[in-house]
Amino acid sequence: MTSTLQKLQQYLKEIEKNDKNGKKINAFLQLNPDAEKEARTIDAKKSKGNLAGKIIAVKANINVLGLNASCASKALENYKSTYDADVIKKIKNEDGLIIGITNMDEFACGGSGETSAFGPTRNPQDINLIPGGSSSGSAAAVAAGFCDIALGSDTGGSIRNPASHCGVVGIKPTYGSVSRNGLIDLSMSLDQIGPIARNVSDAALLLEVIYGKNENDAISEGEGKINSNEIDKIPKNLNIGILDFKSSDKRIDELISKKIEAAAKKHKWKTKKISISHIDLAIETYYPLVYVEFFSGTRRFDGRKYGKKIEDSAGAEVLRRILGGSEISKAEHHGRYYNKSLAVKKIIESEMKKIFKGVDCIISPTVPRIPHKIGEKISVEEMYSYDMLTIPANLAGNCALSIPSGEIQGVPVGMQIMCDKFQEMKMLQIANCFERV
Repeated sequence: MTSTLQKLQQYLKEIEKNDKNGKKINAFLQLNPDAEKEARTIDAKKSKGNLAGKIIAVKANINVLGLNASCASKALENYKSTYDADVIKKIKNEDGLIIGITNMDEFACGGSGETSAFGPTRNPQDINLIPGGSSSGSAAAVAAGFCDIALGSDTGGSIRNPASHCGVVGIKPTYGSVSRNGLIDLSMSLDQIGPIARNVSDAALLLEVIYGKNENDAISEGEGKINSNEIDKIPKNLNIGILDFKSSDKRIDELISKKIEAAAKKHKWKTKKISISHIDLAIETYYPLVYVEFFSGTRRFDGRKYGKKIEDSAGAEVLRRILGGSEISKAEHHGRYYNKSLAVKKIIESEMKKIFKGVDCIISPTVPRIPHKIGEKISVEEMYSYDMLTIPANLAGNCALSIPSGEIQGVPVGMQIMCDKFQEMKMLQIANCFERV
């Protein structure tokens, strides 16, 4: 049986060969200098935790004691975490080994993996293509075989989007089900930490460990429970809702849509087409919330306590969101955009609640188009539309995941499975059935 140390050393060799100093993938920003020492400690234990032997990478906006929580930015480039985020404490308590910190879109502002201050992450399936974002390094590290599992954060698809493009599994848990204590978030009302893995089983194992209420997190809830040993159970008499699109919506690739619909019908479960009212307003609802909450959250990065002043060191996408949030927040705009977005968010949440009374899950493509080439010029509107199918789960607070569902033009495409709040076990069981097929 391979020891934790042996597995770690194999991964480190692969990283040295294909990732170090920005070569090829550029998935890692920093490796854990104490990883081998920690691996020996885990191997020496007589009684080991549930994550013993699992090598885990962590997105650069999650605090790990002694490592840099840079958010892939120049502003926080040298900021060293002074504590472990709650999810990291749970991982260490179960003998999971943190191998290092992964690249990401700067301050999670982006959906392609290109906006990092330390260079773009590349897609292991095709290094000329974007891996998706903002959890680009975490998804790429898993897909490239640099670790077993990784942690990402998801605001509007930031776990599921890169999971789809890189051909791995990515989970956005129910809002409040995983503590965000120790996460440098993009948007407080939307963000969730979640796992990325090569298979449903590993993703479920990590989710089981990090899931649950934390008294230090005001939005944390204790409802629901994960048992990774029960994901092999096949749910019976399922009603599957297949998301119906307007044929006129050119943002959704027809080949991807047909591929996902065909995959959804491979089981003998009941299927029916469904439409979600106001889903066409998801992007327009999401961005005012993100802009305002990101602007508010970044006021602490003024150069006095944490690194450099963010406005003096950030890239274009970060500045766009700060400027947008500043304008929306001004007194003359009070109630015009942010409050209306909150109202529409409630409407979408209510609509989702009604739909889940008639179906067990909603299936759709994760991303409506295949990834573009790194450096290719596309409009802001096109970039934002990558998340048009993932955003609704964040607005409603539901759980959702992306699972590989074949390829188009040699590029992985993902199927999104969305379930009602705190229905992660059902979602994992459904995903496991699709994975086995």
